[in-house]
Amino acid sequence: MKMNPLGRTGMTVSELCLGTMTFGTQTSEADAHTQIDMALAAGVNFVDTAEMYPVNPVSKETVGHSEAIIGNWNEKTGRRSDYILATKHSGEGLAVVRDGEAISSKTIAPTIEGSLKRLKTDYIDLYQFHWPNRGSYMFRKNWSYDPSGQNREETLANMLDCLEALQAQVDKGNIRAFGLSNESAWGTAQWLRLSEEKGYPRVASIQNEYSLLCRMYDTDLAELSVNEDVGLMAFSPLGTGLLTGKYQGGVVPEGSRKTLNPDLGGRHSPRVYAAVDAYLEIAKRHGLDPVHMALAWCRTRPFMASAIFGATTVAQLEHALQSVDVTLDAQVLEEIDAAHRAHPMPY
Repeated sequence: MKMNPLGRTGMTVSELCLGTMTFGTQTSEADAHTQIDMALAAGVNFVDTAEMYPVNPVSKETVGHSEAIIGNWNEKTGRRSDYILATKHSGEGLAVVRDGEAISSKTIAPTIEGSLKRLKTDYIDLYQFHWPNRGSYMFRKNWSYDPSGQNREETLANMLDCLEALQAQVDKGNIRAFGLSNESAWGTAQWLRLSEEKGYPRVASIQNEYSLLCRMYDTDLAELSVNEDVGLMAFSPLGTGLLTGKYQGGVVPEGSRKTLNPDLGGRHSPRVYAAVDAYLEIAKRHGLDPVHMALAWCRTRPFMASAIFGATTVAQLEHALQSVDVTLDAQVLEEIDAAHRAHPMPY
């Protein structure tokens, strides 16, 4: 398992990160604990969660359950120090968490304390803001994105307020590093500028969607990542399961995400299945498993810190972990680039 730097924190993280958003809904606590054991045994040292998890669905009754399941594993095994733990503070507008209150110095301390309690740990290695208060073009909002209603001064004032609160948490030993999620190049640049001006915690990573099917990160954010040492933590590297091929031909496997979320968060579209076919054909031509190809491709990207993959079942996890033994040759990468040009924005 290859290790990559987590920004300028001095921490290193495995090229694969265990995602936990189904822990407590689609994945039972027993299976979740088996997944953590299996991932760590395979060399994964990175586990990502969020206060709002689990999903499918997100509900007020289940908020925090994924963290609690991880916390029970921490308590049971005494192995908290064996891995890097990341969690997230929900942003403005999610009614089931703090009635949709925005991220601010008012919310940061109690939210971190809540996560620490559920996770049964004294510290969080990477604390992330799940999405910006001002909104984001992620989750298919790019098609109608309009930032003209933003108030720059309010945004920057809030960033400073949050950074000061984060510094207090670092000083207390509650968190070690700070990361972003669903952020833009401009937003990340402002967080970096303000933190460097004031000596506050510096952005270590950005957790944005990235896969063969979703490559918005490839331009401005890629440049920022490389020049500022802010690595990408790619979520949905398998395109919510689309890149496995299991949904081709209108198939909806029992217990799959599509049974709970038929449009896959806006990823189900007339174009996406043709794009998936193109990548499946490449894998078939070169004798590659499509899951392994998709995850191995993430490893080739110059800005990648870690690819976060979730597995509903232990068998899926075992299969995905084998991707670290796969290296893509130049011909495969050329064919992937050609497929991307033919299917640039499939959802």
